[in-house]
Amino acid sequence: MNAKKRALGRGLSALLDNNDENNISDFNNSNNLNNSNIDNSKNIINIPLEQIESNPFQPRLNFDDTALQELANSIKKQGVIQPITVRKLDDEQYQLISGERRLKASKIAGLIDIPAYIRDATDKEMLEMALVENIQRENLNAIEIASSYQRLMDECDLTQELLSERVSKNRTTVTNYLRLLKLPEEIQKGVIENKISMGHARALINIPSIDTQLSVFKKIIDKDLSVRNVEEIVRNIGKEPIEKTVSFTKIETPEKFSMLQSQIAQKLNTKILLKRNHKGEGSIVINFRSDDDLERIFSIIDK
Repeated sequence: MNAKKRALGRGLSALLDNNDENNISDFNNSNNLNNSNIDNSKNIINIPLEQIESNPFQPRLNFDDTALQELANSIKKQGVIQPITVRKLDDEQYQLISGERRLKASKIAGLIDIPAYIRDATDKEMLEMALVENIQRENLNAIEIASSYQRLMDECDLTQELLSERVSKNRTTVTNYLRLLKLPEEIQKGVIENKISMGHARALINIPSIDTQLSVFKKIIDKDLSVRNVEEIVRNIGKEPIEKTVSFTKIETPEKFSMLQSQIAQKLNTKILLKRNHKGEGSIVINFRSDDDLERIFSIIDK
């Protein structure tokens, strides 16, 4: 148990000072549960999935369907390795404290019940545990982390200094995340959807005008600007038109892809345009001169 707590970080382990196993033993003694539902070797309780409500304080906004399916496949083969944590609402209902992905994936995997620790927790404690666990253990995007930090400060009465201790981050890191929430909603959405990185967003914060922020944001996407490009734009704001404030870095296509591009163009007897950004993302454009030419190209591809 101590090893597990250290893995969760100081913030969460501080919230879980009470031994989970003691809580479960107390719960078992005060409730006449069917012994078949209790795994005495691990001091956990198997609870039917239909009796568990989602955590109303869950900070995660998006769950990746592919990742959930992969976790579900793993659970089908190996079971739920790490129990979720819940609190008891009444005799037949529980509310999730932590482990939302495991709960969702278990439902996808077709499980009937799931191993769980049971804790006593107030709404405020639930919120803090859910936020801290997600920040430390889940792959949240920068805006979700920033929103979680803000909620911890607002709803758990924490200063930035106390917050940095809770989440085991230095105060500068916490401040950088919180500043993202000052950006327009459209730009925040761009971070959530991975259209721009946190580095891009941090550079945009330094632009005083919201209209200019949005203008540069659109140029980042349209021209696939690097963070360094954006920082150069920001330094030159007010000196020159935005279009002239940065010399765009040309994305070189690796030689092996250039050769493949030429081979495909030769095989299809048409022009091939390969577009690729610095992340390795892009598209292939195949030119055709008419419907007949398009059918010809399709027939070659289909062979």
